[in-house]
Amino acid sequence: MSETPRTSTTVTKDAPRPPATRRLPLVLVLGSPTALGPLTIDLCLPALPQISADLHISQAVTRLTLTAFMLGIALGQLIIGPVSDTLGRRRPVLHGLTVYEAAGAVCSFAPDAQVLIGIRLIQGLAGATGIVIARAVVRDLYDGLAGARLLSSLTLASGTVPILALALGAQLLRLTSWRGVFVTLTLLGVATLSATAALLPDTLPTVHRRHGGLTTTLRTMRDLIRDRRFTGYLLTGSLFAALFVCIAGSSFTLQRVYGASPADLHRALRRQLDRHGRHRSAAQRQLPLGRFPSHRVLATGLAVLGAAGTVTTAHMGLPWIAGALFLTACPVGMILPTTTALCLQRSPHAGGNASALLGTTRFLMGALARPWLVSVARAHPLTMATSVLGLALAASGCFLALCRPWRSTADPLQL
Repeated sequence: MSETPRTSTTVTKDAPRPPATRRLPLVLVLGSPTALGPLTIDLCLPALPQISADLHISQAVTRLTLTAFMLGIALGQLIIGPVSDTLGRRRPVLHGLTVYEAAGAVCSFAPDAQVLIGIRLIQGLAGATGIVIARAVVRDLYDGLAGARLLSSLTLASGTVPILALALGAQLLRLTSWRGVFVTLTLLGVATLSATAALLPDTLPTVHRRHGGLTTTLRTMRDLIRDRRFTGYLLTGSLFAALFVCIAGSSFTLQRVYGASPADLHRALRRQLDRHGRHRSAAQRQLPLGRFPSHRVLATGLAVLGAAGTVTTAHMGLPWIAGALFLTACPVGMILPTTTALCLQRSPHAGGNASALLGTTRFLMGALARPWLVSVARAHPLTMATSVLGLALAASGCFLALCRPWRSTADPLQL
């Protein structure tokens, strides 16, 4: 039996994976607007010193342009998600992409820091549209394992983009100025808008749209948070996302504790990548959703995190620490798409609201973890190590205490 998308919000049994000819276009049309957020952040990072020099502002003020965009991403998801449950998916995403490209064009002509910061906030609000609606569209179309597989593909796409964007941003600055970077983002927004307008239908039928304004939205979010398992999956995934902020501060700690140079860190991580690359690929093949229950996949990912966090707290040498940091990234395909799919599975009639809570919570946890790590790590070099272990244990605790996996005999994604 071939898998077909759902056309209503009625919960149904999961079906086999869709054919690649149908799956690939959907991944591309959803992945493009999803990737705009991280792409906009990382493509602009190499240009920050040039912005500071050109506008004659301090580095602290320059960083506010990035902070404004990230704040817009967080708040935008909380706004657009409920709106898409009322108006459908297509209109909000098209309007959001239109505002995004207009904001990018204005940024390229910004005369001073005040204008740039204000427009970057608007650009973030608009850029959040694709992120939150992509998850809601997956919930509209698929149940259970099919949705988790599609979300896994989107996670891979959004995780690959930042790596490419940093290199692309540096290369762009060889050809143009920071204003040219924003022109590039505007052109990417135009291309994404065109593809989305041509290929993405409205996946939420009128009969299933929600009405009632702000009161209904707040009541819906309250009901979702009161759902013990929904909150458990939400916190588990969000704590795992915050853990990556701690890993981002690892270079500072390793250089303080082990006196490692950037070249030393690169060589150590390179050895671990070569050593564990085949094992990681094998583990991902052996633990796909569908062959193992989702709770078991989550538990395995969390166990790997706990082991990696334990190693980081011990003075076992740079190669061991580098290997442990590498292991913390291995379960990303087990935890993030699985917790997202499980949250959406428990919100069949409020995909936009659930997607908004997911995106905003994950972002805010990461945003809160970053300044705390920076401030404390200066006085306590091992903060990164204890933070990795603490967040891994906290994520495991939320999963066990709120989701109570031992009480579920069937896979929640197949109910």
